[in-house]
Amino acid sequence: MSAVMENVMGDNAKPAGSTAVEAGSVPAKTEVRIKPKPGLMKRLQALGSGSFMRIVPPILGLAFLVLVWQIIALKNSSFPTPYVTLLEAIKLFSDPFYRAGPNDQGIGWNVLASLQRVGVGFGLAALVGIPLGFLIGRVNFLSGMFGPIISLLKPVSPLAWLPIGLLVFKSANPAAIWSIFICSIWPMIINTAVGVQRVPQDYMNVARVLNLSEWKILTKILFPSVLPYMLTGVRLAIGTAWLVIVAAEMLTGGVGIGFWVWDEWNNLNVPHIIIAIVVIGVVGVLLEQMLMALARAFTYEQVNS
Repeated sequence: MSAVMENVMGDNAKPAGSTAVEAGSVPAKTEVRIKPKPGLMKRLQALGSGSFMRIVPPILGLAFLVLVWQIIALKNSSFPTPYVTLLEAIKLFSDPFYRAGPNDQGIGWNVLASLQRVGVGFGLAALVGIPLGFLIGRVNFLSGMFGPIISLLKPVSPLAWLPIGLLVFKSANPAAIWSIFICSIWPMIINTAVGVQRVPQDYMNVARVLNLSEWKILTKILFPSVLPYMLTGVRLAIGTAWLVIVAAEMLTGGVGIGFWVWDEWNNLNVPHIIIAIVVIGVVGVLLEQMLMALARAFTYEQVNS
């Protein structure tokens, strides 16, 4: 009997690893895991790393600057703390466009006055410097003629030209504009001339073969090729112009952010001086970023097929 049972059990025995389920038994739960694709994981990691590198380091840099500022303020009682300066900034920017007299105006009016001088001087420099750069880069005779003059005058400090402006124009405002003009023109001339000289010679040979006019060579070949160089010169010039106007206004007086800084120093209002420094830096960064965005918009990259 036992032998018969063993034969029956042997016939009905299931092989190891069989997936058959006996009657009345509860099937085991199957755990399903969805693994993300490797490409998706790399993209997520790159996105997180990029966001981290864009946000965290600048915040840490600003925190370090505030910490150093606080330490200096603790060591020197005459130097305002970041908190005191913040309170003064809130008061100052609550009404930035007040007028209490010809030399007592809000910081907003002073910034606008400085920007107006920079705009006029910078615009005049662009009107003169960019066409002159094209001529110098295009005509070898003019390059040899103006090269020594540019090399001689370019290293001169912009403020050294301020007394000449006061002597010629007999007024502080046009003298400051003159200083902006003379310091802004050199980067535009040099970068534009270099861009013209670096135009591929093959382009000019094709223009000669097609017998193109000088105007078509200028508009169809030179201008598109020189544009990145020209915009680089413009960006360098605007940074220099903003630096110069602050120093020029300190010497000439009137309405402007430079004069405002000097006036606050005479009143021993150090928090306002620090606020003005921050404002000058922010405006300079905004001007440069605007011109960089303009340069990116008009710069074309070659696409390889």
